[in-house]
Amino acid sequence: MMVPVALLLLGAVTAIVAPRLLARADWADREPVVALWVWQCVVVAVLLCCALSMTLSAAAAWGAVRGNVFAPAPRAVVDAYALGAAGPWAATTAVLLASGGLWSLAMLVREIVRSRTRRRARRTELLVRAPLLPGEEQVGGRLVVLEAERPDAWWLPGAAPRLVITTAALRRLKGRQLDALLAHEQGHAQARHDWLLHSSAALAGGFPQVPVFAAFRDEMHRLVELAADDMASRRFGRLTTALALVELNEERGVFGPSPTPQAHVPQRVHRLLTAPDRLPALHRLRLTALAALVPVLPVLVALVPGLRALG
Repeated sequence: MMVPVALLLLGAVTAIVAPRLLARADWADREPVVALWVWQCVVVAVLLCCALSMTLSAAAAWGAVRGNVFAPAPRAVVDAYALGAAGPWAATTAVLLASGGLWSLAMLVREIVRSRTRRRARRTELLVRAPLLPGEEQVGGRLVVLEAERPDAWWLPGAAPRLVITTAALRRLKGRQLDALLAHEQGHAQARHDWLLHSSAALAGGFPQVPVFAAFRDEMHRLVELAADDMASRRFGRLTTALALVELNEERGVFGPSPTPQAHVPQRVHRLLTAPDRLPALHRLRLTALAALVPVLPVLVALVPGLRALG
């Protein structure tokens, strides 16, 4: 009955090693979309290790669970897992891992509820500051212009998504710079970056002592901005996108010596201006395929005894 232990060890090794390897990788900023995929595969692999270990531990501890999990399996496969030799720790492990799964689900629900509450409040504010005209209906993709002295723009997701931009931004950004800004926000919407942010925030908030989840959340916030920058720059050019970022954030003091909540903006501008070369297509495909294999490893570890028995 070593498979649940092996799965937990594999999950721990993945959670420790993978973030360090990604932190040392010199291609993540050049290929943020690939980096987003790799991070998701790593986190899914860690969660799969816990889920499979929980399932096998529960099967070892309780016969009813074992009957459901191994119902279609031959007797030789069940014997290969040595479920009857499990000690008293099997039930404890299963309960702890199940509690962790329920806690993760609760944190995700909490994050979604909070996000919807914030969106509802912002929509109410939008209706007050930019009310609908008589006969006008709320439709998805509507562009809302707000009177404001600070240049700003953001995408408000939901059932009826809104692209909001202030009059100050319209005054500062001209021509292709404004198009680049709108393309950046539309990039967030098309890639559904809000779901990535919700999931990473739920895991980091639910398990603040697990470094891989905190790193996942921080990298999601950074990489989604780089991915949206790239989407805008491919359509309107890197220089135009960089100038749009400068014009939009110049009055916020983000380019000064003191750190601000938008301290990542100078790095984004520098990245756009230095124009790093993209990885070759074959290299990107190789990284994508290797990342997809990471969540497969826990499944293979869980199936090894059964496959040996059948072989």
